[in-house]
Amino acid sequence: MIVLMAVTTLTMTAQNRVGRMTFQPKIGFNLADVTNSSHSDFRVGLAVGGEFEYGASPMVGLSFGALYSMQGADYDDGTLKIDYINIPVLANIYVARGFAVKMGLQPGIKVSASEVYTGKYHEVERDLHNVKSIDLSLPVGMSYEYRRFVFDLRYNLGLTKIASGSSSKNSVLQFTFGYKIPLR
Repeated sequence: MIVLMAVTTLTMTAQNRVGRMTFQPKIGFNLADVTNSSHSDFRVGLAVGGEFEYGASPMVGLSFGALYSMQGADYDDGTLKIDYINIPVLANIYVARGFAVKMGLQPGIKVSASEVYTGKYHEVERDLHNVKSIDLSLPVGMSYEYRRFVFDLRYNLGLTKIASGSSSKNSVLQFTFGYKIPLR
């Protein structure tokens, strides 16, 4: 009975205006890595772009957007750089006032792919032509909104292999900060 009352209270305070459309410019950073790779470490990169959200019900918002996302991995002797334009399509479930749980699908379009090798006296960068031009991931996360400022934390689980002949997939933890602007 107590759990039922708590859930009812949470859903009653969840706020999302039905029919409201907002735009949210956002900026943040990624901690990106690739799976099935030995001795790799996180590549810290920029995440910047914007998202639109439509209030489908008091508890559900549907969002889509475009984010420039620097991904890849760091190694002892260099860096794997794969940058994408990611297009997240998400369902946002408002479980408490200002707090949303998010999940969806995210195609990504490759902008560039290269490897940088760091030697003792020089650095060599070469383009990677075998990296696939489309990446697909499953973003899951949560956000908190306070006076239109939005703090967002997502994990993007790669679903497709990043290159032909490789078993590695993208694995990205993304932190962003944005501001919701009502459009109607």
